[in-house]
Amino acid sequence: MLKSLWRPPYLLSGEEDKEKRASWLELFYDLIFVAAIAEVAHYLHEHLTVSGFFSYVLMFVPIWWSWVGATFYATRFDTENIPHRLLTLLQMVAIAILAVNVHDGLGKNSVAFALSYVAVRSILIFQYLCAGHFIPVARRLTNWYAKGFGIAAAIWLISSFIPVPWRFPLWIIALIIDFSTPLTAGKLVAQIPPNFSHIPERLGLFTIIVLGEAVIAVVRGVAQLQWGIASAAVALLGMLIAFCLWWIYFDSVDGSPLRAMGTGKMGIALLWLYSHLPLAIGIAGTGVGVEHIIVSAKKSTILPGEERWFICISLIICLVSLAIIHLITCTLGTVKKRKILAAYRLGSAAFILIIAIAGSQLSPVMLMILLGIACSIQVVLDLFKTTQQSIQNQHNNI
Repeated sequence: MLKSLWRPPYLLSGEEDKEKRASWLELFYDLIFVAAIAEVAHYLHEHLTVSGFFSYVLMFVPIWWSWVGATFYATRFDTENIPHRLLTLLQMVAIAILAVNVHDGLGKNSVAFALSYVAVRSILIFQYLCAGHFIPVARRLTNWYAKGFGIAAAIWLISSFIPVPWRFPLWIIALIIDFSTPLTAGKLVAQIPPNFSHIPERLGLFTIIVLGEAVIAVVRGVAQLQWGIASAAVALLGMLIAFCLWWIYFDSVDGSPLRAMGTGKMGIALLWLYSHLPLAIGIAGTGVGVEHIIVSAKKSTILPGEERWFICISLIICLVSLAIIHLITCTLGTVKKRKILAAYRLGSAAFILIIAIAGSQLSPVMLMILLGIACSIQVVLDLFKTTQQSIQNQHNNI
């Protein structure tokens, strides 16, 4: 038994069409990201400004990309061995350090933040090199990833010797290289594609993590003060918005765009994958916004402008991301049907933008009612569309 657990990694070849479920190790690994998302959301809670939001995004992206890197490795290669478990433990420690340094992560802790991210990526690069060593057929792909990710990690390492604020442009350059590496590996990925059932499930689980942080933010906002009618109403409406986002995403989640990887067409597949990044950023931001509004509902009758703009922009990011995801998800129907779904999302996003611009005199409760309506109408329209489709199918079968 012990000897078998020490075996080298092997390729999960020919399994891209077989159902692969998240392993217990992957679910355990996700726990550290619960803490990481909580820390970056807490940073945003304390820096609810334009610069604070961009800082939040700059720190959120490495956290999300670390999770994506581990997920795509696990979908291709066997992970049920002792070396991988130990390396996963080291990754979790590095991500924990990353999360700890989110506080003032663009200030005095930025060096530690950068070095902890380098550690996370270095472990992944080592895993790819090991996989390529033991699996010759995967070597070209693993070497490509190791090279691209290695260049990005080296830039992050160099950035730790560069003073603030010149350090941060290097982070952005490194992230661009990171995100571009899979995009330029089309033919190599086509030879060894990811599992097409595993990736959507894993992204769904990460979305649940971020939605969970949004729910926690609502609870935390209420826990800060005594219950009042206004704050209770805002909290309930915040839960409604989180529920609607869950419904809109999970009622139509599907990884069909990923299948383009099987033919080497990385653009459409990565557009689908990368659209989940702003979605996660927007969901977590919405939770922070609701938390602020709960407190404001107790203190004043007019919502501060920065809080109104913040939650509106966060929701707009969510809806635009969902529009892109649904537009390119083939299993949702014909191009026309998918365009209609995307139009629903963009229409609500436009409505919310109008609220942000013209809602300077809105109370916290009234703003949340309008946002709740904008999200709820998406669910109603989806249900109406599904009912119409069901009736049409029954008519065609008669």
